[in-house]
Amino acid sequence: MKNRSVALALSALSLCAAVPAMAETLYVRAGHLVDPEKGVVEGARLLKVEDGRVTAVLADGAVPAGARLVDWSAYTVLPGLIDMHVHLADNDETNNPAEPLFHSPMEVAYIGARNARSTLMAGFTTVHDVGCFHAFADVELRNAINRGDVIGPRMSAVGAYITAPGGGGEVTGFAPEVHVPDDMRVGVVTSPADVTLKVNYLFQHGADSIKLIATGAVVAIGTVAGQQELTEDEVRAAVDVAKARGSWVTAHAHGAAGIKAAIRGGVRGIEHASLIDDEGIALAKAKGVYLDMDIYNGDWTDEVGHRDGYPADYLRKNDETTLAQREGFRKAVKAGVKLAFGTDAGIYPHGLNARQFKYMVKWGMTPMQAIQAATTVSADMLGWSKDVGALSPGHYADMIAVSGDPMADISTLEHVDHVMKGGVVVK
Repeated sequence: MKNRSVALALSALSLCAAVPAMAETLYVRAGHLVDPEKGVVEGARLLKVEDGRVTAVLADGAVPAGARLVDWSAYTVLPGLIDMHVHLADNDETNNPAEPLFHSPMEVAYIGARNARSTLMAGFTTVHDVGCFHAFADVELRNAINRGDVIGPRMSAVGAYITAPGGGGEVTGFAPEVHVPDDMRVGVVTSPADVTLKVNYLFQHGADSIKLIATGAVVAIGTVAGQQELTEDEVRAAVDVAKARGSWVTAHAHGAAGIKAAIRGGVRGIEHASLIDDEGIALAKAKGVYLDMDIYNGDWTDEVGHRDGYPADYLRKNDETTLAQREGFRKAVKAGVKLAFGTDAGIYPHGLNARQFKYMVKWGMTPMQAIQAATTVSADMLGWSKDVGALSPGHYADMIAVSGDPMADISTLEHVDHVMKGGVVVK
């Protein structure tokens, strides 16, 4: 089924659509305001919002007569959170490696709409969707959200994985004579010239940035997580095309050699970085490359994988990478590497993204650093710092309210009471 069917399915979900922000002025009264730009928690504040953006942050006080007020004075208010590693437009992980073959593009459209809503309700108002098996399902979901057909976070989409044949971005684990649909192999490459062709194709069809599968994957049959699968020249070819188009590249990379090749090749970010070594950490620091380390979901895969009978290959690779990744994360924090907030949601259910915060604190961050990872740092990685990740004047009025104090207990962010996107209260 062609990509048009994805768009039609998403349009059918208009009953769930968010109401677009009106051209009006409103005020939000915050009991406390977390300011990740300054790295402080301020007392009661009044945020003035016009046409969906913050125009002033004021001392608490009376609002003009007749003005609309959102009273969150009983809550701590933060900028809307950002997850830099999600897979909204795909089925969730199961014990069947060939699971993606059971879902049509039409069904994926509905699944993506559900996942988008769950993510927004959890307080994540912006996401970087880093790949789907049906090419451009993420692009169509992004477009549907932007049109107001579907309720969901602001999305940056990659369109499809750039991967080696049979590599970590392929659907594998079935009989060799089974034919994989062409739309699941759009990003398969065999040379730098092929990378240039395929990356241009992704941009031509709406990708915002590019995701490379530089090494094998944990949840893929027949690949070795630490093995390099794309050459440095192939990485550089993707980066050159992206730069020419004013965009950027991130690379899935577990193994140390693949991580360093991707950094040398010019990527902006490394996803996972599970087996990063000291040289890789130093190189990321020197080059200003972001590490996007999903240090929560290893526990989910271990627990649910044993319960539900995941392939032994998955569980073994998960064991080989989980603790190593967390130790690498601790070293990266200590070294001052730029660390974004990325969870790999889709490996575990969407909407549980904030579970990662307590792992980031356990493994070396302060609560404020963890919040900054999910706001200012991730916004900078996206290139969207002027619009998201903060609540200073000019930013979108994307904000959340929680009952507790995340500085005292970061797990407070797992229970978001209210969500606003673009000046519209959606929860």
